[in-house]
Amino acid sequence: MTTNQPWVAADYARHAAFVPALGAPVLALLAPQPGERILDLGCGDGVLTERLVAAGASVLGTDIEDDMLAAARARGLDVRKVDGQALDFDSEFDAVFTNAALHWMPDQAAVAAGVFAALKPGGRFVGECGGFGNIAALRAGIRAVAMAHGLAVPAESQVYQTAEAYTAVLATAGFTDIDARLIPRQTPLATGITGWLKTFRSGFLDTLGVPPGEQAAFALEVEAFLVPLLRDPAGNWIADYVRLRFLARRPG
Repeated sequence: MTTNQPWVAADYARHAAFVPALGAPVLALLAPQPGERILDLGCGDGVLTERLVAAGASVLGTDIEDDMLAAARARGLDVRKVDGQALDFDSEFDAVFTNAALHWMPDQAAVAAGVFAALKPGGRFVGECGGFGNIAALRAGIRAVAMAHGLAVPAESQVYQTAEAYTAVLATAGFTDIDARLIPRQTPLATGITGWLKTFRSGFLDTLGVPPGEQAAFALEVEAFLVPLLRDPAGNWIADYVRLRFLARRPG
Protein backbone atom coordinates (compact mmCIF):
# COMPACT_ATOMS: atom_id res chain seq x y z
CA MET A 1 0.00 0.00 0.00
CA THR A 2 1.09 3.57 -0.60
CA THR A 3 -0.64 6.07 1.67
CA ASN A 4 -0.32 8.53 4.54
CA GLN A 5 -2.47 6.16 6.58
CA PRO A 6 -0.39 4.50 9.33
CA TRP A 7 -0.96 0.74 9.15
CA VAL A 8 -0.65 -1.28 12.36
CA ALA A 9 -0.82 -5.03 11.79
CA ALA A 10 -2.50 -5.80 15.12
CA ASP A 11 -5.23 -3.18 14.54
CA TYR A 12 -5.71 -4.43 10.99
CA ALA A 13 -6.15 -8.01 12.16
CA ARG A 14 -8.69 -6.91 14.77
CA HIS A 15 -10.75 -4.37 12.86
CA ALA A 16 -10.24 -5.38 9.21
CA ALA A 17 -10.27 -9.18 9.20
CA PHE A 18 -13.16 -8.96 6.75
CA VAL A 19 -10.75 -7.78 4.02
CA PRO A 20 -8.94 -11.12 3.49
CA ALA A 21 -12.00 -13.09 4.63
CA LEU A 22 -14.01 -11.66 1.72
CA GLY A 23 -11.20 -12.19 -0.78
CA ALA A 24 -12.33 -15.65 -1.93
CA PRO A 25 -14.02 -14.47 -5.18
CA VAL A 26 -10.95 -12.66 -6.47
CA LEU A 27 -8.73 -15.59 -5.48
CA ALA A 28 -11.03 -17.85 -7.48
CA LEU A 29 -10.72 -15.47 -10.44
CA LEU A 30 -6.93 -15.68 -10.18
CA ALA A 31 -7.03 -19.50 -9.94
CA PRO A 32 -3.36 -19.85 -8.90
CA GLN A 33 -1.63 -22.95 -10.22
CA PRO A 34 1.22 -24.99 -8.74
CA GLY A 35 4.57 -23.73 -9.94
CA GLU A 36 3.36 -20.32 -11.07
CA ARG A 37 5.38 -17.27 -10.09
CA ILE A 38 2.98 -14.68 -8.63
CA LEU A 39 3.47 -11.12 -7.39
CA ASP A 40 1.10 -10.12 -4.57
CA LEU A 41 0.87 -6.34 -4.92
CA GLY A 42 -0.02 -4.69 -1.61
CA CYS A 43 0.20 -7.94 0.35
CA GLY A 44 -0.41 -6.35 3.76
CA ASP A 45 -0.03 -8.82 6.61
CA GLY A 46 0.09 -11.76 4.21
CA VAL A 47 -3.18 -13.56 5.05
CA LEU A 48 -4.13 -13.96 1.38
CA THR A 49 -0.51 -14.38 0.31
CA GLU A 50 -0.44 -17.56 2.42
CA ARG A 51 -3.34 -18.91 0.39
CA LEU A 52 -1.45 -18.36 -2.85
CA VAL A 53 1.52 -20.23 -1.42
CA ALA A 54 -0.79 -23.03 -0.23
CA ALA A 55 -1.99 -23.41 -3.83
CA GLY A 56 1.56 -24.29 -4.83
CA ALA A 57 2.62 -20.97 -6.32
CA SER A 58 5.96 -19.25 -5.77
CA VAL A 59 4.93 -15.89 -4.37
CA LEU A 60 6.64 -12.56 -3.74
CA GLY A 61 4.63 -10.13 -1.63
CA THR A 62 5.21 -6.39 -1.83
CA ASP A 63 3.99 -3.57 0.38
CA ILE A 64 5.21 -0.19 1.59
CA GLU A 65 4.24 -0.50 5.26
CA ASP A 66 6.94 -1.84 7.59
CA ASP A 67 4.60 -3.18 10.28
CA MET A 68 2.53 -5.09 7.77
CA LEU A 69 5.63 -6.52 6.11
CA ALA A 70 6.91 -7.66 9.51
CA ALA A 71 3.62 -9.48 10.10
CA ALA A 72 3.89 -11.14 6.69
CA ARG A 73 7.50 -12.20 7.35
CA ALA A 74 6.37 -13.69 10.66
CA ARG A 75 4.19 -16.02 8.57
CA GLY A 76 7.31 -17.19 6.75
CA LEU A 77 6.47 -15.34 3.54
CA ASP A 78 8.86 -13.85 1.00
CA VAL A 79 8.06 -10.14 1.01
CA ARG A 80 9.79 -6.94 -0.04
CA LYS A 81 9.26 -3.23 0.61
CA VAL A 82 8.23 -1.82 -2.75
CA ASP A 83 6.06 1.13 -3.77
CA GLY A 84 3.38 -0.20 -6.11
CA GLN A 85 3.70 2.99 -8.14
CA ALA A 86 7.40 2.31 -8.81
CA LEU A 87 7.66 -1.39 -9.69
CA ASP A 88 10.89 -2.35 -11.43
CA PHE A 89 10.35 -6.01 -12.36
CA ASP A 90 10.93 -7.24 -15.90
CA SER A 91 8.81 -10.10 -17.28
CA GLU A 92 9.17 -12.16 -14.08
CA PHE A 93 5.66 -13.21 -13.14
CA ASP A 94 2.93 -15.45 -14.54
CA ALA A 95 0.38 -13.37 -12.63
CA VAL A 96 0.09 -10.24 -10.53
CA PHE A 97 -2.57 -10.37 -7.81
CA THR A 98 -3.88 -7.51 -5.69
CA ASN A 99 -6.65 -7.16 -3.14
CA ALA A 100 -7.86 -4.01 -1.36
CA ALA A 101 -4.67 -2.10 -2.13
CA LEU A 102 -4.88 -0.33 -5.51
CA HIS A 103 -7.20 2.43 -4.33
CA TRP A 104 -4.42 3.59 -1.98
CA MET A 105 -2.11 4.25 -4.95
CA PRO A 106 -3.01 7.58 -6.63
CA ASP A 107 -0.81 7.14 -9.71
CA GLN A 108 -2.86 4.43 -11.36
CA ALA A 109 -1.09 4.80 -14.70
CA ALA A 110 2.29 4.10 -13.07
CA VAL A 111 0.91 1.03 -11.28
CA ALA A 112 -0.57 -0.39 -14.48
CA ALA A 113 2.63 0.23 -16.45
CA GLY A 114 4.74 -1.41 -13.75
CA VAL A 115 2.46 -4.43 -13.54
CA PHE A 116 2.49 -4.81 -17.31
CA ALA A 117 6.30 -4.82 -17.34
CA ALA A 118 6.43 -7.28 -14.42
CA LEU A 119 4.30 -9.87 -16.23
CA LYS A 120 5.60 -12.46 -18.63
CA PRO A 121 3.97 -12.31 -22.09
CA GLY A 122 0.54 -13.89 -21.70
CA GLY A 123 0.53 -13.20 -17.97
CA ARG A 124 -2.57 -12.01 -16.16
CA PHE A 125 -3.36 -9.16 -13.79
CA VAL A 126 -6.16 -10.02 -11.38
CA GLY A 127 -7.45 -7.95 -8.52
CA GLU A 128 -10.08 -6.17 -6.55
CA CYS A 129 -10.12 -2.76 -4.92
CA GLY A 130 -12.50 -0.01 -3.93
CA GLY A 131 -14.64 1.15 -6.85
CA PHE A 132 -16.75 4.19 -7.64
CA GLY A 133 -19.24 4.83 -4.82
CA ASN A 134 -17.21 2.85 -2.28
CA ILE A 135 -17.99 3.72 1.37
CA ALA A 136 -19.94 6.78 0.23
CA ALA A 137 -21.93 7.00 3.46
CA LEU A 138 -18.83 6.58 5.62
CA ARG A 139 -17.02 9.30 3.73
CA ALA A 140 -20.03 11.60 3.96
CA GLY A 141 -20.23 11.03 7.71
CA ILE A 142 -16.61 12.01 8.23
CA ARG A 143 -17.08 15.15 6.17
CA ALA A 144 -20.31 16.16 7.86
CA VAL A 145 -18.72 15.99 11.31
CA ALA A 146 -15.59 17.75 10.09
CA MET A 147 -17.65 20.59 8.61
CA ALA A 148 -19.66 20.86 11.84
CA HIS A 149 -16.35 21.49 13.62
CA GLY A 150 -15.34 24.09 11.05
CA LEU A 151 -12.54 21.93 9.64
CA ALA A 152 -11.44 22.29 6.03
CA VAL A 153 -11.90 18.95 4.27
CA PRO A 154 -8.96 18.07 1.99
CA ALA A 155 -9.21 16.04 -1.17
CA GLU A 156 -9.04 12.28 -0.64
CA SER A 157 -5.93 10.36 -1.61
CA GLN A 158 -7.89 7.19 -2.35
CA VAL A 159 -8.88 6.46 -5.95
CA TYR A 160 -12.33 4.90 -6.47
CA GLN A 161 -12.78 4.38 -10.22
CA THR A 162 -15.60 3.28 -12.47
CA ALA A 163 -15.10 0.08 -14.44
CA GLU A 164 -14.91 2.14 -17.64
CA ALA A 165 -12.23 4.46 -16.25
CA TYR A 166 -10.06 1.61 -15.02
CA THR A 167 -10.48 -0.30 -18.27
CA ALA A 168 -9.05 2.75 -20.03
CA VAL A 169 -6.07 2.84 -17.62
CA LEU A 170 -5.31 -0.82 -18.28
CA ALA A 171 -5.74 -0.49 -22.04
CA THR A 172 -3.36 2.49 -22.13
CA ALA A 173 -0.75 0.36 -20.34
CA GLY A 174 -1.09 -2.28 -23.06
CA PHE A 175 -3.40 -4.83 -21.47
CA THR A 176 -5.95 -6.74 -23.52
CA ASP A 177 -8.88 -9.07 -22.71
CA ILE A 178 -9.91 -6.66 -19.95
CA ASP A 179 -12.93 -7.52 -17.83
CA ALA A 180 -13.61 -4.93 -15.11
CA ARG A 181 -16.85 -4.56 -13.19
CA LEU A 182 -18.29 -2.87 -10.11
CA ILE A 183 -19.73 -5.13 -7.42
CA PRO A 184 -21.77 -3.63 -4.55
CA ARG A 185 -20.98 -5.51 -1.35
CA GLN A 186 -22.59 -4.77 2.00
CA THR A 187 -19.81 -5.43 4.50
CA PRO A 188 -20.36 -6.16 8.22
CA LEU A 189 -18.09 -4.20 10.55
CA ALA A 190 -17.60 -6.36 13.62
CA THR A 191 -15.96 -3.54 15.60
CA GLY A 192 -18.24 -0.82 14.33
CA ILE A 193 -17.55 2.59 12.85
CA THR A 194 -15.01 3.56 15.49
CA GLY A 195 -12.88 0.47 14.81
CA TRP A 196 -13.08 1.11 11.07
CA LEU A 197 -12.05 4.74 11.46
CA LYS A 198 -9.09 3.83 13.66
CA THR A 199 -7.84 1.33 11.10
CA PHE A 200 -8.58 3.08 7.81
CA ARG A 201 -8.83 6.83 8.45
CA SER A 202 -6.59 7.90 11.34
CA GLY A 203 -4.20 9.40 8.79
CA PHE A 204 -7.06 11.32 7.20
CA LEU A 205 -8.13 12.63 10.61
CA ASP A 206 -4.56 13.81 11.15
CA THR A 207 -4.76 15.65 7.83
CA LEU A 208 -8.09 17.15 8.86
CA GLY A 209 -6.38 18.58 11.92
CA VAL A 210 -8.11 16.41 14.53
CA PRO A 211 -5.54 15.98 17.36
CA PRO A 212 -4.75 12.33 18.21
CA GLY A 213 -6.22 12.78 21.68
CA GLU A 214 -9.53 13.94 20.20
CA GLN A 215 -9.90 11.37 17.43
CA ALA A 216 -11.82 8.87 19.56
CA ALA A 217 -14.46 11.48 20.38
CA PHE A 218 -14.58 12.56 16.73
CA ALA A 219 -15.13 8.93 15.70
CA LEU A 220 -18.05 8.64 18.13
CA GLU A 221 -19.65 11.70 16.51
CA VAL A 222 -19.26 10.12 13.07
CA GLU A 223 -20.77 6.90 14.40
CA ALA A 224 -23.78 8.76 15.82
CA PHE A 225 -24.31 10.51 12.47
CA LEU A 226 -24.29 7.17 10.63
CA VAL A 227 -26.73 5.29 12.88
CA PRO A 228 -29.73 5.75 10.52
CA LEU A 229 -27.63 4.93 7.46
CA LEU A 230 -25.41 2.00 8.38
CA ARG A 231 -26.75 0.36 11.56
CA ASP A 232 -29.41 -2.31 11.08
CA PRO A 233 -32.35 -2.86 13.47
CA ALA A 234 -30.39 -5.52 15.37
CA GLY A 235 -27.56 -3.06 16.05
CA ASN A 236 -25.09 -4.42 13.48
CA TRP A 237 -22.95 -2.04 11.47
CA ILE A 238 -22.97 -2.64 7.70
CA ALA A 239 -20.62 -0.60 5.51
CA ASP A 240 -21.56 0.38 1.96
CA TYR A 241 -18.60 -1.14 0.11
CA VAL A 242 -18.38 -1.21 -3.69
CA ARG A 243 -15.62 -3.32 -5.21
CA LEU A 244 -13.90 -2.97 -8.57
CA ARG A 245 -12.96 -6.50 -9.67
CA PHE A 246 -10.91 -7.07 -12.81
CA LEU A 247 -8.93 -9.46 -14.98
CA ALA A 248 -6.58 -8.36 -17.77
CA ARG A 249 -3.75 -9.92 -19.76
CA ARG A 250 -0.43 -8.88 -21.17
CA PRO A 251 -0.50 -10.04 -24.81
CA GLY A 252 1.49 -13.19 -25.51
